Amino acid sequence: MKTILVTGSTDGIGKLTAIALAKNGNRILLHGRNPKKLEKTITELKEAANHEKIIGFVSDLSDFESIRHMVGEISKEVSAIDVLINNAGIYVSPNRVNSNQLDMRFAVNYFAPYLLTYGLIPLLEKSSAPRIINLSSAAQSPVSFNALMGKELLTEQKAYAQSKLALTMWSFYLAKTKKSLNVIAVNPGSLLNTKMAQEAFGQHWSPASKGVEILCDLALSDVYNQSSGQYFDNDKGSFGEAHPDAYDKGKITQLISETNKILGIRP
Repeated sequence: MKTILVTGSTDGIGKLTAIALAKNGNRILLHGRNPKKLEKTITELKEAANHEKIIGFVSDLSDFESIRHMVGEISKEVSAIDVLINNAGIYVSPNRVNSNQLDMRFAVNYFAPYLLTYGLIPLLEKSSAPRIINLSSAAQSPVSFNALMGKELLTEQKAYAQSKLALTMWSFYLAKTKKSLNVIAVNPGSLLNTKMAQEAFGQHWSPASKGVEILCDLALSDVYNQSSGQYFDNDKGSFGEAHPDAYDKGKITQLISETNKILGIRP
């Protein structure tokens, strides 16, 4: 049995992945922004998995203090985390920026998993084989540091693609600097049948199950024990190359430096 945290697990492939992992007998830590929706999902998972090893945590991932609070709550409840799946993400949002005046896509898709993971590293390092799965995307484009810092407004599409490349760059950095962690970035599949895809594009190319299967596989299979620092492209069904900037040491160093300043993290 593994203890697995899945962010954004009251909807879409996050919820379906959490259900599948729970049915395997794993202890699941759910995350949601809406308390009522989270409670409903907890009940659904307990019934589907036929066990009580389901805990829920509320946090608005666009709010950095809310993330820090959730880290504290998780630390009170569990002694170790085996797998962290940073699944939560947004494309369309009623708000362009968060309370820190940062683009919502950067806030939720990049800064949130960065801050959450940083806070949970002590729990992850207590696992015998900790694994972090970061949900990237086929949509990746060079990061504008002005946009990252909230000094430039981008279109939803550009901000989304840049936030996903930032996440991928950080994944590779984390894999290199934290050898104790197995960090894998994954494009779970383009335009899967999820609420986010429908809201953004009004269509889908593949069933949500395609993403669920690869996330469960990456989370549990021994096949990926030596895959840290790699990018899995589920459109191709194999590991592949991310955007060239994900391998640019200078750009990665600048990204991490600016990110730590924005989040108030001392490396």
